[in-house]
Amino acid sequence: MTGSAFAADMPVKALKAPPPPAFDPWDIAFGGAIMSDYIFRGVTQSNHKPSVAAYFEPRYNVNKDLQLYVGVSAESISFANRAAAEVDIYGGIRPTFGAFAFDIGVWGYLYPGGSCYYGGTGFDFAGNFQGADCATNALVNGNVMKKDVSFFEVYGKMTYTINDNWAIGVNEYYSPNFLNTGAWGNYSSITAKYTAPSTIFGSSGVGMYVSGEFGRQWLGTSDSFYGTGPAAAGPGYVGAFFPNGIKYADYNTWNIGIGFTYKVFTLDLRYSDTDLSKANCNAFTSDYTATFSNSYSSANPSGVGSNWCGAAGIAKLSFDLTAMTNLK
Repeated sequence: MTGSAFAADMPVKALKAPPPPAFDPWDIAFGGAIMSDYIFRGVTQSNHKPSVAAYFEPRYNVNKDLQLYVGVSAESISFANRAAAEVDIYGGIRPTFGAFAFDIGVWGYLYPGGSCYYGGTGFDFAGNFQGADCATNALVNGNVMKKDVSFFEVYGKMTYTINDNWAIGVNEYYSPNFLNTGAWGNYSSITAKYTAPSTIFGSSGVGMYVSGEFGRQWLGTSDSFYGTGPAAAGPGYVGAFFPNGIKYADYNTWNIGIGFTYKVFTLDLRYSDTDLSKANCNAFTSDYTATFSNSYSSANPSGVGSNWCGAAGIAKLSFDLTAMTNLK
């Protein structure tokens, strides 16, 4: 008892709390994917064939509610001009205000390695010289496409997280020269996502979500290259048809799908479609596989139609990592 009392009376030196971990503002996100079809706003970019993709995105977190980022990504494609790939360079800012998350930036779409496909003399019907390669390359169906279809967009996105399960969003993209056609482009969409409770598959670690998007793409009038090419005039047509370009059709697009997640992997199964006719799809895409389909429009009176804008099912397996979370 005496020993215990003596011990209790001894002064106790308090242990100093360990310092909080230092805040590291830098992070890197990267990942890749393989998909059965690369669909962009309802239109296939890979001729309804499989495509692979990868991205690398350095990030700087000013604080927990403000992130700056730049990135580069690449996707395999199948365009009429035989471009080697799509290479995207982008950057922006992601501020967060409570349940509202914003993403504002600029996105550049680059398509290196392409060739001009026009055929004939190298001059379009408006008398503009398009290059010697344009005189030697021609598509069987009469469609035309520029050597370089690179362009950029400015964008703004907002996501509102209602609770742990539900989130909704709106997106806005604008380009003054969509796909280097000379036509401006504006895309707006709304999104919704339901994330199932983490216990839905027990302790397996598998997660699930259901998401969808409805969007509308507005498009302006092309330059004379597309307005006076064989695709606009029809196979065998001689002479200017739309010397001031063609007005591309505006269209609606939608998709809905279900996804399963496990650690850094995601399997997404999705249905996508648009309301573009085969004729308007052909005028917009310059589809090198398009054939006569008895489909006509004011932008494409040739009767040649494309199925690149129709219903499609996509299976996509992807992985996504961040250095701060996955590589510590």
